[in-house]
Amino acid sequence: MMFLALETISLVMIVSLNNYQRVNFFNSSNDLTGAINEKYSSMDDYFSLSRSNARLAAENASLHKQLQLRMMQQEQYPKTRPDTVDAPAYVFTSAKVISNSTNKQFNYITLNKGSRQGIKPDMGIICTDGVVGVITNVSLNYSTGLSLLNKRLMGISAKITRNNYSGALVWDGDHYNTADLKEIPFNVMVNVGDSVVTSSNSGIFPEGIMIGKITKYDVESGTNFFNIKVELSTNFKTLKYVEVVQNTKHAELKKLELNNVGE
Repeated sequence: MMFLALETISLVMIVSLNNYQRVNFFNSSNDLTGAINEKYSSMDDYFSLSRSNARLAAENASLHKQLQLRMMQQEQYPKTRPDTVDAPAYVFTSAKVISNSTNKQFNYITLNKGSRQGIKPDMGIICTDGVVGVITNVSLNYSTGLSLLNKRLMGISAKITRNNYSGALVWDGDHYNTADLKEIPFNVMVNVGDSVVTSSNSGIFPEGIMIGKITKYDVESGTNFFNIKVELSTNFKTLKYVEVVQNTKHAELKKLELNNVGE
């Protein structure tokens, strides 16, 4: 013990009385402290990723809502005119993906939001990259939906941005990142690389939500329509956070359309 005490006293005297040793000592001490702090910061950043992603998802939903309001304000209706048409048609709610399959013919997605958070069947699911699916079942705190990678999802109304021609997008059942765009006449101008987005015919999704890009096309045998292959913009294997889209006027539209049945 006496030896260690004398060693410590000697070290203190060398550092305090010798400028060169003092500088080297404090530089080494700073390097060690900095390295420890850097490791701690990296660990803290890693464990806070979940909180950060959740916050960003909520902010993204809020920005979507603000964008809808801004678009409504820029329409042709005078700002002084009271009209329910100025109300935003879509409401966005952020949610976390609990489970999601990609390797089946009938793939589903489960979210951590339910009826308590305003989620209902027939609401759309999107992410920052594009379309994800449609809500089908809801409990108090959870909801499940048909992924776009589900053969039971009959088709999403989509259009080619180059010419605004609309068709139905259906999953090809083969790959998690490709789908087919149907019902596009063969005389329409189509190019590889053209963007495909949701159309105004969709009562579930806002117009212009990204779906993907055309990778190839040919005339479907025995028809006058193209068979167009689309590479999906959404990476279904890395989904963590999504937004549930509510069309606040969807019920009114469906009720009106039911009156046309049989006419």
